[in-house]
Amino acid sequence: MKTILHQPLGANVSPKFGGPTTFMRLPSFPDAQDLDACLYGIPMDWGTSARPGTRFGPRQIRAESTQIRPYNMGTGVSPFAVLSIADISDVPVNPYSLIRSIETIEQFITDKILRYDCLPIGMGGDHTVLLPILRAIAKKHGPVALIHVDAHADTNDTMLGEKIAHGTPVRRAVEENLIDTSCSFQIGLRGSGYAADDFDWSRQQGIRVVTAEDCWHKSLTPLMADVRSAIGQKPAYLTFDIDSLDPAYAPGTGTLEMGGLTAVQALEILRGCRGLHLVGGDCVEVSPPYDAHGMTATIAANILFEMLCAIPQTPKAKRTP
Repeated sequence: MKTILHQPLGANVSPKFGGPTTFMRLPSFPDAQDLDACLYGIPMDWGTSARPGTRFGPRQIRAESTQIRPYNMGTGVSPFAVLSIADISDVPVNPYSLIRSIETIEQFITDKILRYDCLPIGMGGDHTVLLPILRAIAKKHGPVALIHVDAHADTNDTMLGEKIAHGTPVRRAVEENLIDTSCSFQIGLRGSGYAADDFDWSRQQGIRVVTAEDCWHKSLTPLMADVRSAIGQKPAYLTFDIDSLDPAYAPGTGTLEMGGLTAVQALEILRGCRGLHLVGGDCVEVSPPYDAHGMTATIAANILFEMLCAIPQTPKAKRTP
């Protein structure tokens, strides 16, 4: 079957404030059949511990994505010229049940995306969604190398007695053998904690922890060279919590921590993933009620675009139109 290379709706065809509310105004389909990669939303915030609002994240990210043009001037990559990409809407989560929502997310990714050998790029939603995503990914690819960009380790055993919440997904993923800890990274961890050993659990599992202080005043290009060397061509998954960035760049999130990564460092991380065998990615924790001017959602949309620009280097993406 001939590959159809879907194109974002350009501003010379329809003004940016009009047209469909999909990511970059791409076509919308009910599933990922015949697609190489797809965008999908997870409008959920009932896994959060404090400030809600991430249920509105996917819609706002899509709205702000109209500002992005299809060609990446910095990397010379045009993902829509080589990949068939579309938006397949949102996971039909259940706002009355976190557990049912987790089950629905895993089933959605399995049935509507991975069964078609399509690469999923998710828009959160709170970071609880990482657990069902990795459950689905691991069924297809086995334990993956995790590149986790975040202010928080998300390795709590429980939160108010609950095993599943936005502060627990990495711990659950390790326990369920969903990630390969020998080649996984957590980048940008920082802030206050409950004890001096709050980040040590990750280290004890073999995950390399790169704190925000380790990143201050330097380029992260050398770090990403280390990441690529450690992971090689193992299947890798990239999860990007928007609160990894300093609040000066991304104030619209539920758990702010000062002293975070810069926007340039975010680009260095994302562009440093080129060459990896990425099997999926997401950007989470965008909370529009705390994002008065849309800046956080705009950065999130650009993060997702940069993910799309990284995947043409994977084996599946090597095709000519």
